Amino acid sequence: MKIKKIIACLLASSMMLGLTACGGSKENNKEAAKEDNKLTIWAWDESFNIKAANEAKEIFKEKNPDTEVEVVTMAQDDIVAKLNTSLSSGSYDGLPDIVLIEDYRIQGYLNAYESEFAELSDVAKPEDFAEYKTGVNQIDGKMYGIPFDSGVAATFYRADLIEEAGYSKSDMENLTWDKFIEIGKAVKEKTGIAMMSVSSNDIGILRAMLQSAGSWYTDEDGKVNIADNQALKDSISTYKRLVDEGIVKTISSDWDQYVGAFNSGEVATVPNGCWISPSIVNAEEQSGKWAVAAIPRLSENPDSVNASSVGGAGWYVLKNVGHEETAKKFLKETFASNVDLMDQLAKDINLVSTLKAASGAENYQQGVEFYGGQPIFQDFMKWTDQVPSVNYGENTYAIENLMTEALQAILAGADMDSTLQEYQVQAEAAVAN
Repeated sequence: MKIKKIIACLLASSMMLGLTACGGSKENNKEAAKEDNKLTIWAWDESFNIKAANEAKEIFKEKNPDTEVEVVTMAQDDIVAKLNTSLSSGSYDGLPDIVLIEDYRIQGYLNAYESEFAELSDVAKPEDFAEYKTGVNQIDGKMYGIPFDSGVAATFYRADLIEEAGYSKSDMENLTWDKFIEIGKAVKEKTGIAMMSVSSNDIGILRAMLQSAGSWYTDEDGKVNIADNQALKDSISTYKRLVDEGIVKTISSDWDQYVGAFNSGEVATVPNGCWISPSIVNAEEQSGKWAVAAIPRLSENPDSVNASSVGGAGWYVLKNVGHEETAKKFLKETFASNVDLMDQLAKDINLVSTLKAASGAENYQQGVEFYGGQPIFQDFMKWTDQVPSVNYGENTYAIENLMTEALQAILAGADMDSTLQEYQVQAEAAVAN
């Protein structure tokens, strides 16, 4: 385990004192499992992940009426803190049987606590899911997670504003960021509306640019890759052009302000993960005015494609809590294979499943009225299959905190090469053994 991670776990333990019970050996938990037939699931987001887990629960109960399933809502930061505290101390009391973990975080857990997670190779096959999703949940060829939602990136845009600026829907297809900037300048000139919003504290769009070129803050071996990362330099240059051309609206990291910018018509496009769609369609008065295109690719990078990802998570079984086989059975009958569940979730929460078989489900075939009848789920599934696989490594957020500072320095006029070299050293120190 990384020394930094050990320190972080100890800090989390002191901060979360009293929130996680101590004790509970593997043997005691397995013995206790013989005395009850209950599964506990942890996830965050009542309107998305929790709703999905509860619908899976109802499906599972139809064939397994004697198994009680409790779905617990918990903030993602609290899940991270409690897992760190308990797993680092070998304590299992109070932990769930199944937990949702973000793709950006899972490699850290699997590398540090592989023996705590159940292998799921007998529950599902990697080829059943989008390739970029299964790359993160495997260690030595063994599958430890069931992929859930796609974070496939897309460009949601106001077709009426694009047309008012003299462009058409066809101009939004197969976009480069250079073309995006060209259209953005016309939109700003003709309508006075910014092309998109950016935040000084959230550089998710930089992440999307990076992955579109098959790159990340770390290399294939998980080592820090900043100073000599051409895709990162191309992404920063593109981001800087967006800002310098005056076509973006700068906001704080406040979620309500971000959503408010497109719901109130202050920006013409929203390049983000597909999960942003439910927030866009909340502006019912704008129905029929929106359309969806693939994410732009980096103009100057030959490896960049019109596909990327922002976010996403998977389901994992904590095998030493005491209900490993029942938990695996739950996942096998629900998220690992159940197309009917994926179809219902597409309707209920706009889920873009990474289960390939879901693409043939009824709701994935339908056009969406809000987007002018466009069959957006078919588009999302197609783009999901094209997302480049990258190694997120163990320290995405630690490195990204530094990269946020580096980006702001470069936007303010600092030399890119020397700045990235400086932050390469800082990042290496932050994640050093």
